[in-house]
Amino acid sequence: MNRYILKGGTILTFDSSHPVLEQAEILIDDGYILQIGSEKSFSDEVCERIDVEGKIIMPGLINAHHHFYSTFVTGLGKAAPAKNFNAVLENLWWRLDKKLLSEDNYYSALISILTSIRKGTTTIIDHHASPFAVKDSLSQIAKAVQETGIKASLCYEVSDRDGDKIAQEGIEENYNWIKNCQNNPNPYLKGLFGLHSAFTLSDKTLSIVADKVRELNCGIHIHTAEAESDEKYNLEHYGKRVVERLSDFNLLNNKSILAHCVHLNSKELILVAEKGAAIVTNPQSNLNNAVGIADVCKMTELGVTVGIGTDAMTNNMLEEVRVGIWAQHLKQNDPSRGFFELASALVFNNPLIAQKYWGAKLGTITAGSPADVIVVDYIPHTPFNEETWMGHLIYGISQANVEATICQGKILMWNGELLLDIDEQEVKAKARELAEKLWDRF
Repeated sequence: MNRYILKGGTILTFDSSHPVLEQAEILIDDGYILQIGSEKSFSDEVCERIDVEGKIIMPGLINAHHHFYSTFVTGLGKAAPAKNFNAVLENLWWRLDKKLLSEDNYYSALISILTSIRKGTTTIIDHHASPFAVKDSLSQIAKAVQETGIKASLCYEVSDRDGDKIAQEGIEENYNWIKNCQNNPNPYLKGLFGLHSAFTLSDKTLSIVADKVRELNCGIHIHTAEAESDEKYNLEHYGKRVVERLSDFNLLNNKSILAHCVHLNSKELILVAEKGAAIVTNPQSNLNNAVGIADVCKMTELGVTVGIGTDAMTNNMLEEVRVGIWAQHLKQNDPSRGFFELASALVFNNPLIAQKYWGAKLGTITAGSPADVIVVDYIPHTPFNEETWMGHLIYGISQANVEATICQGKILMWNGELLLDIDEQEVKAKARELAEKLWDRF
């Protein structure tokens, strides 16, 4: 079904100039929104009409920082207790990623994507690590992306923590993946140059990466000052704060993503804004790891584009943004601050970030935008209009069921049922089998 009309629903466009459209229909053709108009304007169209009367139609959600590879951690209780963030890395994540095999990478991604589809996410910017299964790891993840029909930007996190050989493999994996995306463009798969964090990267490695980034004309995707220890390490060993060090290697540009940024100072934030890089906040992860709460209000005031991701704590973007708002209230010690900044991160800034890789209009419902659309079962019980829609999104729509998920015009889920050539129960059974083996190796 390449050409069809969605009719009967109330449209949230995520376009600030016309955020709410009542009694409008969407003509989808060959993966794109061809036109938005009244029933009368489409009266001569000969194509299927899908009635979503009484539902909310809105853009597919974007997760701007995620980790597919963490899927098999659910329920794992073998990690030693951690008293600080570095211990969390050493006791859990750096033990886990060393044990991942190629098949684990594929099934981790597949499970995470299926859950994301159910929660209305159609675009994911992922950050991967499997130091003893580096080669072709991004291709394995890409296979899961293509089989499920979502969009994803992939990268491999380069780090010196496992030695020179593995660091070089990570550089090559990023380079080959980005080169492949550039030589074989498609609307689903993109690439960034992944880096773990500045405290696990030597000047030598950053210099090599900088040459590759310049050659590829791409951005980086890196964890930045997630914990205060990152800043302390860089000051003690290099005499510079994290963002200053990245900037000195020309790694900050308008395609770069800096995840977390809990401990950046004002000087660093101004530098990020000047370079046009984006910050992606991950509130639930930061709270879980007790590293602090990013000052999204200050970031916004200083001109930084702030998006939001889940860091794999959840696959539910609307859950993440709600927690982000409450956390910002606490950070500002003021319940009147933070709502608009966090809501804007999801509805306005995540699309702006994704558009850097996929092109204009992604993440919005406007004529010419990719047909990435979800349908939510939500009937407002208070006035719903251009002044109130954002409050409804956070306090009402977030609690409703996503009934349909469409990406690039293809219906991936309808009435809560996945319409993919994938046996979800079989996939989950295989995932349990692989996770058990992974836990035995842990």
